[in-house]
Amino acid sequence: MSEARIEIERLAVRYGNVMAVNGVSLTIGQGEHVTLLGPSGCGKTTTLRAIAGLEEPSGGTIRIGGTTVYSAHERRNVPAERRGVSMVFQSYAVWPHMTVADNVAYGLRVRKLPREQIAREVARALDLVQMRNFADRSAANLSGGQQQRVALARAVAFSPEVLLFDEPLSNLDAKLRAEMRVELRDLQRRLGVTSVYVTHDQEEALAISDRVVVMNVGGIEQIGTPEDIYNRPKTRFVADFVGSANLIAGQVKPGAAGPGCVAFAAGGLELQASAAHPPRGDEDRVAVRTAYIDIAPADSGTGASNRIGGTIRQRLFHGDFIQYIVDSPIGQLTVRRPPTEMFDEGCAVTLSFAPEHCILLQA
Repeated sequence: MSEARIEIERLAVRYGNVMAVNGVSLTIGQGEHVTLLGPSGCGKTTTLRAIAGLEEPSGGTIRIGGTTVYSAHERRNVPAERRGVSMVFQSYAVWPHMTVADNVAYGLRVRKLPREQIAREVARALDLVQMRNFADRSAANLSGGQQQRVALARAVAFSPEVLLFDEPLSNLDAKLRAEMRVELRDLQRRLGVTSVYVTHDQEEALAISDRVVVMNVGGIEQIGTPEDIYNRPKTRFVADFVGSANLIAGQVKPGAAGPGCVAFAAGGLELQASAAHPPRGDEDRVAVRTAYIDIAPADSGTGASNRIGGTIRQRLFHGDFIQYIVDSPIGQLTVRRPPTEMFDEGCAVTLSFAPEHCILLQA
């Protein structure tokens, strides 16, 4: 972890009798891009707004660049405009009656900067988002993707310490959203600015983040790199919410199966599973990602540790992959394979997966 830019300790936000955020603690390093990921109502946007100063917490502490901007204990709450942060909203909040350049310049004029400096910063910001040629165009005549670029330019124009993003791509179509992810991530890296990004889109979070914070009912379920979150989920919620996984019910068998491995009994079979935590013995689920299951003709000698016979109930074509629904002794399993591998419905098959892809979940 590099030098901390944002520190959150035991943050709590209450709406009446409802705890929207309940004891969240998080440290974000200088230049790091962290995504708050979770379903609607999990507290991710409320946490972001508390960092921005747009939401008054009920308890805890928030520091930005070493300066305390909120403290329940000290009764301190620094106004949003003095926190050195800039926010990009889902709705873009671009003023249609202004030109592109005037939209970007607005925050600089509010800060009463010299006219020459404003012109330089506006040009720099528009160059960053490839909108320099649109400077004199009315914002009312821009597409959704262009309006989002203007909102980004306005956010970075005054060189904030922290950039905050509240689901900024959710109003774009799928193709443009994928393109804007790449541009946004590239912009964040070139600026080297610390950023916090909120989304409910798992693919988006995995693609653009240094670290992902998975939230649920006002708290944090897991923090880790995208690879950690996907390959080593800790809880049933993370395994089920992030990506596509099979949750297999069973129980841990006494005795270790090997270093970092446990034996897991399910459907009369014994599976070898990976355990990131010392098993307590009451764990009752393992997770296997749909993309990590191999499928082969019945009784084929794959040599894999976890081999299960099954019958294909359904085959679904998704373009980039084929999804199979397979009936097996350990339950119905979903398997995703490249479209070069084709098996017919009703076909007997053998499924297999490596122990490191069979993850024991915390109870």
